Amino acid sequence: MMKQLFKWLLIAAFASTLTACGYNDFQSKDEASKAAWAEVVNQYQRRADLIPNLVNTVKGYAAHEKETLESVTKARSAATSFQITPEVLNNPEAFKKFQQVQGELSSALSRLMAVSERYPDLKANQNFRDLAAQLEGTENRIAVARQRYIKTIESYNVLTRQFPSNLTAMMFGYKVKPSFTVENEKEVSTAPKVDFGGKK
Repeated sequence: MMKQLFKWLLIAAFASTLTACGYNDFQSKDEASKAAWAEVVNQYQRRADLIPNLVNTVKGYAAHEKETLESVTKARSAATSFQITPEVLNNPEAFKKFQQVQGELSSALSRLMAVSERYPDLKANQNFRDLAAQLEGTENRIAVARQRYIKTIESYNVLTRQFPSNLTAMMFGYKVKPSFTVENEKEVSTAPKVDFGGKK
């Protein structure tokens, strides 16, 4: 009887120690970071899904803008073929590569939208207008999702570095997670826009 009681007291003491040293906080913040990351990936996928129709619509009015159209298609292919695994969150090099391919797609899309300015008939096309509006909305959602992810990772990383929770991090292998860079954040802070001549 006493052995059982002692055993449960040890378990309770161990659980209390884990709570005090931030172990439970690591669990919740790690899960929060995964959820925030999933939303970022979801919004990027939403953008990728819009691109084929957008490219085909532009092609119908500006087929000779071959270089711009191909650059968007190529950038989309690179972005969608990048393997997005949970390890990306713990691998600074993989995370940097993810940022790079998404940044290149953002740049290619901006060039495509700039090209569309030269074609009044394209800008007047309802399908194009709808797709451009969806793209702009999606870019805004990407920016919001990224900001949420940055804040979530900042909270996780502070826990990882702070004493005494940094001892727990070392003990259980929790490492600082990479986040979006300031330079990359500036690059995506403005969504591609098309001027529809003041029409709504």
